[in-house]
Amino acid sequence: MGETKQLILGEFSRRIDERYRLSLPSEFLELFQPKDGDCIIAKERPGCLSLWEHSAWQEKLDARVELIQQRIKLGDLEQKMPQLQMFGRLLSTRHRPVQLAGRGRLLIPEGFREFLGVEPEKEVMVVGAAVCLEIWRPQKWIAYVEGRMPKFRKLLDTLSH
Repeated sequence: MGETKQLILGEFSRRIDERYRLSLPSEFLELFQPKDGDCIIAKERPGCLSLWEHSAWQEKLDARVELIQQRIKLGDLEQKMPQLQMFGRLLSTRHRPVQLAGRGRLLIPEGFREFLGVEPEKEVMVVGAAVCLEIWRPQKWIAYVEGRMPKFRKLLDTLSH
């Protein structure tokens, strides 16, 4: 059986500096330890980026893309060409490799800055999302939590049974 990983949990306020760099909380760096600092940054939803350990992200993505490619070869997706094209467009822009610098410092790349929607010298929320880290525009984070918190008990019951 595979190694059990500890869930990445917590919520911290941080500032993005004038060069769009962000220092990740040290509490997260104990749990989120990408090999050689290799990570993937991904657009999750407007106002939210996620940060993944590179190999974990790549394995999951490769497996799904391979299934789609097999379905294309079999002709299973001929009736879904608009969806396939949309998938290609979104996949082309959704993620990219990034490196964590010393002490867990992350440079948010162009294109991802606009999606996050935070100006330099402004606050962001860095949130543990169990298997990855997320970087949120504060207003979007508050709205997300307000909308989901009433469903927490049901979610906990679903995942723990």
